[in-house]
Amino acid sequence: MEPDLIQNSTPQILDEDFGSHLIRLKITDQIKELQTVLRDKSTSRSDFIFYADRLIRLVVEEGLNQLPYTKCVVTTPTGCQYEGLKYEKGNCGVSIMRSGEAMEQGLRDCCRSIRIGKILIQSDEDTHEAKVYYAKFPPDIQKRKVLLMYPIMSTGNTMNKAVNVLKEHGVKESNIIILNLFSTPNAITSVMNTFPKTKLLTSEVHAVAPNHFGMKYFGTD
Repeated sequence: MEPDLIQNSTPQILDEDFGSHLIRLKITDQIKELQTVLRDKSTSRSDFIFYADRLIRLVVEEGLNQLPYTKCVVTTPTGCQYEGLKYEKGNCGVSIMRSGEAMEQGLRDCCRSIRIGKILIQSDEDTHEAKVYYAKFPPDIQKRKVLLMYPIMSTGNTMNKAVNVLKEHGVKESNIIILNLFSTPNAITSVMNTFPKTKLLTSEVHAVAPNHFGMKYFGTD
């Protein structure tokens, strides 16, 4: 099992201001409906995937706003000059297997040619600690901005381990942007305290995380 989905007895931290590096989607009626459907135990798998993909897309789109842009000038079909923006080169995605893979298509839908790496972290059978079993990244990842994808954070253990792996591969803490759907206050506190220069984007901070997400999305529940 993914170690971040193992509940522990740590007292819950009440919602609070976690600092400027925590970015939450602006809650609209549409987003609240998506969150509600994903938490509803009666939601069918086909509906679950449909609504999850919609929320993932919104989180990914907001995550792209955190990447650096440069000014550019293009010529329109009428011959006019238009002053606009373009992404700076050097971005990539990394998904934490398995549930993080659910977010890959949403990123590819927005960035067709983006490179995506993977990290597999499982709970050790004896110690129950997060352990890295597999990691594969673009060879120049240390030069890139990294969109680190993981939909559910209950404790923050998996995310802390994943960020450590990226740092071991030369990625600057400030170049990591975590894309997340649901997180508990405890997980946010753990990750933000351990990596204060990393940005974390989520749709909701709530005491109870929908830990069934990965199993429901991939049909293994």
